Amino acid sequence: MDHRVVISGMGMISPLGLSVEETWQGLLAGRSAVAPIVEFSTEGFPTRMAAQVRGFDALNYLGHKDARRAGRFTQFAAVAISEAIIQSKLDMDSEDRTRVGLQIGSAIGGLAVIEDQTMVLREKGVRRINPVFVPTVIVSAAPCQLAVLWHIQGPTHAPAAACATGIVALGEAMRNIKWGDADVVLAGGTEATITPLALAAFSRLGALSTRNDDPAHACRPFDVARDGTVIGEGAAVVVQETAEHAQRRGARILAEVLGYGFTEDGFHMTAPEPNGEGAARAMRLALREAGIAADEVDLIVPHGTGTPLNDVAETRAIHTVFGEHARRLLISSNKGSIGHTLGAAGAVSSVVGIKAILEGVVPPTANLENPDPACDLDYVPHQPRPARVNTVLVNAIGFGGQNASLILRRWQGE
Repeated sequence: MDHRVVISGMGMISPLGLSVEETWQGLLAGRSAVAPIVEFSTEGFPTRMAAQVRGFDALNYLGHKDARRAGRFTQFAAVAISEAIIQSKLDMDSEDRTRVGLQIGSAIGGLAVIEDQTMVLREKGVRRINPVFVPTVIVSAAPCQLAVLWHIQGPTHAPAAACATGIVALGEAMRNIKWGDADVVLAGGTEATITPLALAAFSRLGALSTRNDDPAHACRPFDVARDGTVIGEGAAVVVQETAEHAQRRGARILAEVLGYGFTEDGFHMTAPEPNGEGAARAMRLALREAGIAADEVDLIVPHGTGTPLNDVAETRAIHTVFGEHARRLLISSNKGSIGHTLGAAGAVSSVVGIKAILEGVVPPTANLENPDPACDLDYVPHQPRPARVNTVLVNAIGFGGQNASLILRRWQGE
């Protein structure tokens, strides 16, 4: 039996703030959270900046024991899931916990702890290694530790699809519910990978902006002067449930999840297929499952990383799928403001899309001053754009050629 799947709660922690609303207001203002890294020395690094979560103390959200056993990416997920549950007014004590699931993904997991413990091993020996090292760093640590905290016993999974992970989590959660495996699934992505090794590695790939003298304007999606993305961190989680379940408990429905597509380029480990063919197939699959025509989409929240190759390939994919309607679409990337949150990016963008539906306004694509002629669509530059948004398509594109798309729609009832 296919169930209608709706979203009743959202939570987020990002470089712009420790909640959905703080992040949303920062996006509307076009504010950038990219700044020089001060937590470790970046001397000799081509890129010396990132979009970091500031003012975060895990002990404000978790007990000392739980915080100590959780990597930063899991701590972020715990904050986001708490906000989502509170907004949804989901009473876990009244739920059948075997019918509540988790889909919380990460691209990289606990890299910071791996780096730290590698140094401990070299300098102090094996007996000084943290005994809970393994369950702290594995990608599945986030959903499994959250399952322990909330006593969740339904389908629990940690999707890992590089930068497409966040949408894969929401899409797979939708299918858990549609296919009757769960009544409620808490879904999203989380990442905390601003470390010396990650910064060096992404720099060596040539993926990062080197505009160190102007960090706030470094990440420039779709701009002719873009020279790479910026690493961000954070988490976003939504509460998904059957429409019947939400209505039965009197929940406010924020949006409906209509369709999901997931494809592979089979082209290159770091570069997108130049014409965006894999991304176009993901969008078409999402539209097909949603049962809607391309011209019903009002807004695309794109992958839009500010890298030379990705922005052009995604633009071409949008032209391929939407034809003449592509020029009527509003397209808004959030990465100029919060950087690229990797495995969290698709979930973050999904929350942004839902807020656009609810608030009737689309945030600007920060730092878009001179559009690349090859990126010739309406990316909402400079100022937020008032608009009635009914249907949103969210894209995420990951290393290895993984493409994911999600369709969200204003709740229209029966």
